[in-house]
Amino acid sequence: MFLVAGIHSITTVSEVSVKAGGSISIPCLYELKYTHHVKYLCKGYNWNFCSYKVKTDRPDSSGKFSISDDKQQRIFTVTINNLMMDDTDYWCIVEINDGPDYGKYFQLSVTKGWPQLFVDHQEITGFNGEDVTIHGNYSNTGEIEWCRLGGSCVKEPSGSIDGTRVTINANVPKVFTVTMSGLRTESSGWYFCTKGLLQMPVHVTVKERPSTSKDHSTIIKCSAVNICHVQPLVKVSFIIPLSLLIFIVMVASFIWFMLRRHSKSILSFHESNHQYLDCF
Repeated sequence: MFLVAGIHSITTVSEVSVKAGGSISIPCLYELKYTHHVKYLCKGYNWNFCSYKVKTDRPDSSGKFSISDDKQQRIFTVTINNLMMDDTDYWCIVEINDGPDYGKYFQLSVTKGWPQLFVDHQEITGFNGEDVTIHGNYSNTGEIEWCRLGGSCVKEPSGSIDGTRVTINANVPKVFTVTMSGLRTESSGWYFCTKGLLQMPVHVTVKERPSTSKDHSTIIKCSAVNICHVQPLVKVSFIIPLSLLIFIVMVASFIWFMLRRHSKSILSFHESNHQYLDCF
C-alpha cells in the first residue's frame, strides 16, 4: 500500500482529546472527483505501514469501527468505539485505483480523565429559522474558534458562517457556548470548535419544525370588573360549519313547529265539522 499525504485532497481535524472507554466520530471532507471512490480508516503513525480498520465497501465485524459516506456533502465519517490508550494515530484515506491513495492524518489524545476539550453532544439538531446552542468545556489554553469543516471560522465573540450568525460566549472559566442563529437547511453539516491545538467535531442537522394540527393562538376576554380570561382562539374553519349547523337546526325546528301547528288546525277543523254534523 502506498499513500500520499494530500494537502487539498482530504480535510479533517488534526488533534482531538477523548476519554478512554468512550467513542468519537471524525469527519473527513474530500474533493468532488472522489465521490464514488472507496474510503477507509487506517491505524498507525506511519502511513506506509498503517493497518486497515474499516472501509466503505468492507464493514468492521467487531463493532469497534464504523464508516459512512455522505456523497452529497462529500464527507465520510469514521467512528471509533470503546477507545483504548493506544487509539492515537489514524488516517482518513481515499482509495485511488490507478495510483497511490490519498490520506490525511489525525491524532487522538486519549485520557483516563476528562478530555481537555469536549462538548455535551457531538450530534445536535436544530430547526429552520431558529437557533441552536452547543455547550462545551475545556482545560487547555488558547483562543476559541468555531469553524465549518472545509470552510471559514469565527473567533470570539461573534461572526458569520455562510449567512448564519455565530456567537461565542466564554465568560465563565473552562466553559463556553456557541450559538448559531437563523439556521437554514444549508447550515447542516460538520463543524468543529478549536481551543489551542485541539479540535472537537460537531455535526449539526437542520430540519423543518413539524407542524401541529392544534391552533395555539389565544384571545383575551375581559369582564366588566376587569377580570380577564385567556381562551383558545377557535379556528374560522370550525366556526363556519358550526354556524351552518345551527342555522339548519333552527330552520328544521321552525318547519317542524309550523307543520305541527298546521296539523293541529286541520284536526280542530275536522272535529268541529264532525260535531256540526252530529247535530243533524
